[in-house]
Amino acid sequence: MTRVQVIARDNGAGLSRDLAILARALGEAGFEVTLSAIGAGGLRRQATLLKRQAQVAWRRWRGGEDAGRFDVNLMDERGRPDYLPLARRNVLLPHPEWFDEADRPRLDAFDRVYTKTRHAVPIFEALGCRAEFVGFTSFDRRLPDVAREPMFFHLGGRSINKGSQPLLDLWLRKPHWPMLTMVQRTPLQRPAQLPGNVRLIDDYLDDAELQRLQNRHLFHLCPSETEGFGHHLVEGMSVGAIVLTTDAPPMNEMVAADCGVRAAYSRTGMQRLATTYFVDPVALEAGVEHLLALDAEERCRRSGAARAWWEVNDRAFRQRLADAVTALASS
Repeated sequence: MTRVQVIARDNGAGLSRDLAILARALGEAGFEVTLSAIGAGGLRRQATLLKRQAQVAWRRWRGGEDAGRFDVNLMDERGRPDYLPLARRNVLLPHPEWFDEADRPRLDAFDRVYTKTRHAVPIFEALGCRAEFVGFTSFDRRLPDVAREPMFFHLGGRSINKGSQPLLDLWLRKPHWPMLTMVQRTPLQRPAQLPGNVRLIDDYLDDAELQRLQNRHLFHLCPSETEGFGHHLVEGMSVGAIVLTTDAPPMNEMVAADCGVRAAYSRTGMQRLATTYFVDPVALEAGVEHLLALDAEERCRRSGAARAWWEVNDRAFRQRLADAVTALASS
C-alpha cells in the first residue's frame, strides 16, 4: 500500500480544512495516510517526533541509504525541509498569494508542485517547478431540508482578501435591498449603527449554525481579490447557492457564467506571487441587481447547475489526486 504523509499547519481555518479533505480523499482512494498537523496540541507532539525521525533519516540519506518512511510527502502551502528525507518523493501544494520567499530556494527539493487551480500552473512553472494541476474540493455543506431564501450571504471570516469592504460599502448605499448577512472576523470601516438590512456576525459562530446560514441563503457574495482555491465559493456551490464573484482568475475557474454571476474588476495589485483583482463597485452593484432580477425558474436552474458543478469537480479532483500520487510513488 502506498504510504502518504500530509503535512500542514493546523490553523483552525483553511489549512485545517485542507488537511481533512486531503486525508479523506487519499484514504478513500486506498492510500495509507499519516497526518502531520503542525501546531495542533497532541498532533504537535507527533510533529516533533517526526522531526526527530527526519533528522535521523537525513543523516542516513547523506550516507547513501534510502531512508524514506513514506512513499510521498504532500506539504500544503509551505515547504518543510525537516520532513523531506522522510519520503522518497516530495510534493508541494502551494497558494500563490501566501507563498513564502523562504521556500523559493527549496523548490528544487520537490519532485512536483501540485496546483489547486489551473491559474497557478504557469506561476510555478516560471519558477522552474514541475507543476501539475490536480485541483481541489470543499466539504459538501448541503442540508436539503433547509429552505433557500432569496437573501444574501458573505463569508469573509478572518481573510483580508474576500472583498468584504466593497460589499458593506455597497449595502450602506442601498437600505432598500434585502438582508445581507456577513460573517466577518476582520475589522471593517463601518458606521456605529448599521442599517436594518445588514447583519454583521463578528464573533464566534458554531459550525452547525454557519452551515445553516450557508444553506438558507440563496445568494452568496464572494468578490475575492485572490484565492489559493476558494473554499467559500465552492462550499456555496455545494449547497446550490448562486455565487457572485470577481471575474478574474482563479475565481472565474470555479464560478461559471451559467451557475453564478461574475463582476468585473477595476484595478489590480500583487500579493506575493498572486495578482490581486479588486472588484469594480459599479460592476458589483450591477451583479447584485442581476441576482435580484432573476425569476424563479432561472434561480432554480442556476442553483442546480452550481450543485452539479460541485459534484463533478469533487469527483474529478479525487481521481486526479489519486492518479498523480500513484504515478509519482511508482516513479
